[in-house]
Amino acid sequence: MGIPADDVVLIQQGGGSNDPTVITVNCPDKSGLGCDLCRIILEFGLHITRADFQTDGKWCYIVFWVVQRSNSLRLDWDSLKNQLLIVSPPCLAPLYYDHKLNGSTAAPSVYLLKFCCVDRKGLLHDITEVLTELEFTIQRLKVMTTPDEKVVDLFFITDGRELLHTKERRDNTCGYLCDVFKEYCISCELQLAGPECENQRTFSSLPMAVAEELFSCELSEKESCTQALGTATTPPKKAIVTVDNLLSPAHTLLQIQCVDQKGLFYDILRTSKDLNIQVAYGRFSSSIKGYRNMDLLIRQTDGKKIVDPKLLANTCSRLKEEMLHPLRVIITNRGPDTELLVANPVELCGKGRPRVFYDVTLTLKKLGICIFSAEIGRHSTQDRQWEVYRFLLDENCDVPLASSQARNQIVDRIRRTLMGW
Repeated sequence: MGIPADDVVLIQQGGGSNDPTVITVNCPDKSGLGCDLCRIILEFGLHITRADFQTDGKWCYIVFWVVQRSNSLRLDWDSLKNQLLIVSPPCLAPLYYDHKLNGSTAAPSVYLLKFCCVDRKGLLHDITEVLTELEFTIQRLKVMTTPDEKVVDLFFITDGRELLHTKERRDNTCGYLCDVFKEYCISCELQLAGPECENQRTFSSLPMAVAEELFSCELSEKESCTQALGTATTPPKKAIVTVDNLLSPAHTLLQIQCVDQKGLFYDILRTSKDLNIQVAYGRFSSSIKGYRNMDLLIRQTDGKKIVDPKLLANTCSRLKEEMLHPLRVIITNRGPDTELLVANPVELCGKGRPRVFYDVTLTLKKLGICIFSAEIGRHSTQDRQWEVYRFLLDENCDVPLASSQARNQIVDRIRRTLMGW
């Protein structure tokens, strides 16, 4: 009959403020489970410091050591456990478990939040922080600043608690937003999104030159490309993947060394999931002098090791690219305006990277840069789809946006925040 649902996910909080919390998941296996679990951990603002991963194709046992990078958001551990349970396959017969714990992949309903308020510095991040605290995920966004210094925000959101269909949850959300922003709040409406949600899925095409600059940085052994992925103020970039097909008769061993960064384990498991590669065993060690060492035993979906040289080369190349350059950040001109663009690859299941919008708006707030307008959309290149965040920056700020030096510093600060450096 399996094990009780309460034992599928165990969370043991550290005894001290600096001690990691240990999250153990013990359940039947499914394709991409490790990636799904890492995504949820990232969505709750946690950083994975170590991980052990074992599966025989039928059962999966994973242990994560996690820490909070910031105490600005209250973390609901019960809600985190519930979200991890939802993506974990059930261990009991169908008669005994709740339908929410059956691993259903049905897309959650999208709701439209219309929030109108008086503009001020850091407003967009402050709204994002409230929505994150309430466990909403921003799927799409349209932010417009009016000439009379008012802001109209259209947030297309999904609810991690899956309660927005209730009037109580909608009323409490609007009431909480009004209480937080007090005299700045003009109106707040929350309703099930209609056809306008589909219209927000894509925005006008990126100019060819901008798209080329944003997406064309491919992995290269040349020193110039390696330097382009960071600046003198960021850690040196290096990713080494060593392949061993002799150690195990059934698995290919990948030994990986790379710079430590936020979301690293997620990026590796996401890439493996997209390439239809199963990770049978993984050990994600603690950081040593800013670097991580990982051992992965992998196989194809047919259960065999990877012996095709082309497939091995493609797997290693994709892993290196995702470790060295998982996000793209540039600042460019959009007519007379200054535009910031941030892009990250979308999983094949259609989900983008967690908390990117939160981190970017937080960095801009700390830099004292106001956002005139913002939107989230999708852009397709030849081999993948990207989630693109576009921000028109307000020129009336203390930072000289026309200066190339200032632009480089902004890009570097955003990249460092996104990567956890």
